Parts: sequence; C-alpha cells; structure tokens
Amino acid sequence: MPEGDTVWQAARRLHDALAGQVLTRSDFRVPKYATVDLTGRTVLGTVPRGKHLLTRFEGGLTLHTHLRMEGAWKVYGGAERWKGGPAHQIRAILGTVDRTAVGYRLQVLEFLRTGEEDRAVGHLGPDLLGPGWNPDRALANLLADPARPLGEALLDQRNLAGIGNIYKSELCFLIGATPWLPVGALPADRAAILPGMAQRLLAANRDRPVRRTTGLRDHDLFVYGRAPRPCLRCHTPVRLADQGDGSRERPTYWCPACQTGPAPAQGSRHPHGSRPRPTN
Repeated sequence: MPEGDTVWQAARRLHDALAGQVLTRSDFRVPKYATVDLTGRTVLGTVPRGKHLLTRFEGGLTLHTHLRMEGAWKVYGGAERWKGGPAHQIRAILGTVDRTAVGYRLQVLEFLRTGEEDRAVGHLGPDLLGPGWNPDRALANLLADPARPLGEALLDQRNLAGIGNIYKSELCFLIGATPWLPVGALPADRAAILPGMAQRLLAANRDRPVRRTTGLRDHDLFVYGRAPRPCLRCHTPVRLADQGDGSRERPTYWCPACQTGPAPAQGSRHPHGSRPRPTN
C-alpha cells in the first residue's frame, strides 16, 4: 500500500495539474456516482491526509479517494496515451483543456461536502506530512495501549497517519526494537524520539523518486525487502515474517541481532523474491 510520502507526491501531481483550472470533462465510473458531472467547475486543489487524498471543487464539494493496494492517479497531457491500465480499471477522469487526471483501481471513491471532510479523515492521528503535525500527541497515542506490538501501533493510522509496511520495518530497525516488542517495553528515551524520526524520514523522501532510509550510496533500505540477505550493520541474515492484528497480516522485516525484543513463535517465512513490490 502506498505510504504517506507516496500519497503526498500523488496529491502534488494532481494539485499541480488541476488546481485553478476549469473541468472540461468529468467521469466517475462507480455506480453510486455515475451521473455526477463536474464539468464547468473549478478545481480548488488537492491535499493529502495521511494515506487519503482530498480533491476540492468550487461549490463546497470534495472528492475523497484512497489508493489502497493497487490504486493510482496518473496525469496525462492532451494528446498523451493513457497507460495506467486497461480501460475497465478506470474509476475517475478529471480533464481540463490541456491535462487529464485518471484514477485507476481506486477502491475508495466518494463525494463529501468540503465542510464535512472529517467524516472521512477525522479519525486519523497527527499527519506526519500535514500542517498540524503534533509529535507529542502522536507519542501519547502510541503509548496509550502499552501491550500492543510496536509494529501494529505504528501502522494504526489513528495513532499517527502515513506509515505503512516499509516505514514500520525501517523505523523499528532504526530504533533497535523488533516490531513485536510491546510499545510499553520500549525504553523511554527511544520512544520519545520515535515520532520525530518518523516525520523526518517521510519528509526527506516526499520529494525523492526512490525512497531512502539508509544514507548509503548502494542501499536504499536497511531491512525491508532484504531477507535473507545480510544486515547492513552486523551481517546477520535479515528475517521476514507476517505481523497482523488478526484481520490482516503484513510482511515484516527485521534483524534478529540489531533489534531487541520478541520475534514470532513460528520464525521467519521464505521471502517471495529479493526485492519488495514497488509502492508507487
């Protein structure tokens, strides 16, 4: 699933292409909104909220979309061939005189009154890339359930918004704790720096075409996607296992030597290839 920095980039592409422009075409290929026509309305802009996208139009209307696992917004020039997927995967088209934004495989698409956007995003914790970022509140949210595994707490968008599987694994490595360590068992000094570290990582990557967490020339990530290759610090083989809350299992990477805390009782599973699937 695209993470906060990738969604931020998608919002910027949409905003740069459409903001201030009048729509000459609108097409929403979901049954509930098939008759909605925004032609003639001005696009006010697009903003990200965690992993959500809010595109606002004159008249107090907002289009809320979420990319989930397979979704994407692509922007094309006037005569440019659309190549984001087959036509039957298109869910939304927003066109102006010279640019067209096409939403492919959007699993969440709904219209809201702009004044009621909290119906879609009001549950989110502090947005790591948003104007209201609050590290103290994010830390309090993470520590509110001290028995919860750290990895699950980081993925919970109600605690802080924007972290996915990649940043979860990388942050746990950087903080020196396994993703299964209870949040309450994390030493206070390491817990205190975690929200700020997460925000700096996402902010550093929001303008990059390739996500990097290591600062190393030849390696982009410390552990994610590296099992069973050696850890970049200690050369112990990186491990891979599933982590979830019972409703969803997510691939999780960690170094058993560099990270302290519990690991899955079943051990690691065999990785499906040596590289992670792209998230953007």
